[in-house]
Amino acid sequence: MIKRRQFLRGAGISLALPALDLYAEKTPESPKRIVCINMPLGFHPPNFFPIDAGTGYQLSPYLTPVEDLRDRFTVISGVSHPEVDGGHEAEASFLTAAPHPASRGFKNTVSLDQYIAGKIGEVTRHASLTVGRERISWTATGVEVPGESRPDQLFAKLFLSGSQTEISRQKQQLQSGHSILDVVRAEAESVAKRASRLDREKLDQYFTAVRETESRLTKAQKWLDTPKPAVPEPAPKGAPRSDVKNWLREHFQVIRLALQTDSTRVVAMAGAGHSQVPPLPGVTMGYHALTHHGQNPEMISQLEIIEREMIHEWAEFIRALQSTPDGEGTLLDTTQIMMGSNLGSASGHITKDLPILLAGGSWKHGQHLKFEGEENYPFANLFVSMMQQMGLEEETFATGKSTMTGLA
Repeated sequence: MIKRRQFLRGAGISLALPALDLYAEKTPESPKRIVCINMPLGFHPPNFFPIDAGTGYQLSPYLTPVEDLRDRFTVISGVSHPEVDGGHEAEASFLTAAPHPASRGFKNTVSLDQYIAGKIGEVTRHASLTVGRERISWTATGVEVPGESRPDQLFAKLFLSGSQTEISRQKQQLQSGHSILDVVRAEAESVAKRASRLDREKLDQYFTAVRETESRLTKAQKWLDTPKPAVPEPAPKGAPRSDVKNWLREHFQVIRLALQTDSTRVVAMAGAGHSQVPPLPGVTMGYHALTHHGQNPEMISQLEIIEREMIHEWAEFIRALQSTPDGEGTLLDTTQIMMGSNLGSASGHITKDLPILLAGGSWKHGQHLKFEGEENYPFANLFVSMMQQMGLEEETFATGKSTMTGLA
């Protein structure tokens, strides 16, 4: 009997379809996916965090409008990365937990998304997607992965194919890239023979970067001859980052399509964090300025308008995944979505008590995990839990030395 996945591929269909009885016996297990989102300017804590812990908690002002999703997400409070300070600079450590990101000698480590992509990314056209300009994704050598901040361009990258001439040109460019790497590797190996110990360490990092680049080039060549998936939705218009609401909505649309077509299984997104005035009724000041409200009621009122819209778009993303069939369940059943911020309170550049929401996947949701104590609970323990649900047999990651207590 033909497997359902083979049937779909043979028919040239990339989107998930309702399960048919004819193929139900052979339905393969759906892949696991992960989306990590950092909103670098945080959320106003009194409006975000529920007061009570456990499953019977009363929803906070920001979460009250998403009552229908209550059983599909978990609120987490009282967590942070040990020794991660530096205010806005902490965004570089959101998915790495690397200490003291504002220090002069700071060197980052691999981010959660890139570590997972290194384990499972070979099976998809894109090992991972990095969305947004803020510093969210980092390679094993601590090099920043550039992000795509325009939703229309991200859509084109994923779903629009060029002409045969353009594809041929891309193949030539990839081959040239291999040739250049051959030359620089040979030169570096020659230098390494007479280098000092410190220089050899630097060269080892360089060789690692070369090998990573070679791997990406080889993979890119393989996928050039594979048609991109066709999707029945129009490309987004390309909302600017200042338009927080539509910028998030359009990116969430493209991310959903990327997951649905199995173009990638790993996404890291840096949300809006800018100084412009968002085009929202009632907002007259720049977003960043409003986060430094100093308890000014009028500024907090305008900030609430922005942050409620951000929560709303996140909720619409969750609902869209929940309504998208995937195997015997939905896309939300197989996708973990972690959204939070590197700042517990942007008003004071505080990097403690981070606001975190975990949705989707096979977690038992509907609770507020409230960690208390003078020292925050290690945020990276959540990373270990998420990695294990992705099927990775990892016991630690960065400052995470165990799975997160309380997650079922």
